[in-house]
Amino acid sequence: MADRRLQVFHAVAKHLSFTRAGEALHMTQPAVTFQIKQLEEHFNARLFDRGGGRIALTAAGDLALGYAARILELSAELDIRVAEMTGQMSGSLVVGASTTIAEFMLPPILGEFNVLYPLVRARLTVANSEAICSAIAAHALDIGLVESPVTQASLQCEVCGDDELQVVCPPNHPLASHADIDVRGLLEHDFVAREPGSSTRNVTDDYLQACGVEPEQLRTVMELSSPEALKGMVAAGLGFSIVSRASFEKERQLGTLVGVPLRPALKRTLSLVYPRERFRSQVVLSFVEFARNKLKELSS
Repeated sequence: MADRRLQVFHAVAKHLSFTRAGEALHMTQPAVTFQIKQLEEHFNARLFDRGGGRIALTAAGDLALGYAARILELSAELDIRVAEMTGQMSGSLVVGASTTIAEFMLPPILGEFNVLYPLVRARLTVANSEAICSAIAAHALDIGLVESPVTQASLQCEVCGDDELQVVCPPNHPLASHADIDVRGLLEHDFVAREPGSSTRNVTDDYLQACGVEPEQLRTVMELSSPEALKGMVAAGLGFSIVSRASFEKERQLGTLVGVPLRPALKRTLSLVYPRERFRSQVVLSFVEFARNKLKELSS
């Protein structure tokens, strides 16, 4: 619906590259150049400075970019609103999630949502909570599911459940026989940790310090960024770890790993995050409601 020239201009301004804009729009570079030339002739103003193999927005281009973004967003909203009047739920859904949620909680949620609304095209981005929130604030994602508190004023954060972290170890590990365990009882055993910067690592470190134990006191033998690799190392007998209860449910049922609750219990909140002031399509609103209910079920 929106002027094609504006779509091309917005892509070039976003990528600051005619080539990458063409790849994103499935256009040749000459076609992109032609569309920009047409728009510059329409405004009788240069929109980009070109030189030294680089391009940059001019003052006129910077002004045009703000309007182009608003026009394209309104055009997309118009398409969605008219489509919704037909009663058929369709369109795109771009979801972001932190690693644990994306790998162990979100697949069944997205699967069931797709069964209900087969014409909705969902796309999932996996990153840490901070990166997900930044992408939502930049309108690169429709909605995010994260485990960390959200403080950005431009974002709406809705707590919709919690996630318990437990000690995980093989059935023959000395900790496996405990009904629950105080953190000081962990100090004499080898520990397999998540990498610094992960939500699981941050919440674990905060919990240890609140219990009077510095993270450096644990006998850390390895740090891993992959939850699957971490579980493999723990199952192989390299040590215990502290992970989301949801992340080892399959292994618990198979009997390869057991979970031991910490005392006091270690829990973190699960939150849905979306822009505070932005049009949300019926697809997004329906997914928010669906995911909210499913996450509450997982927490119960």
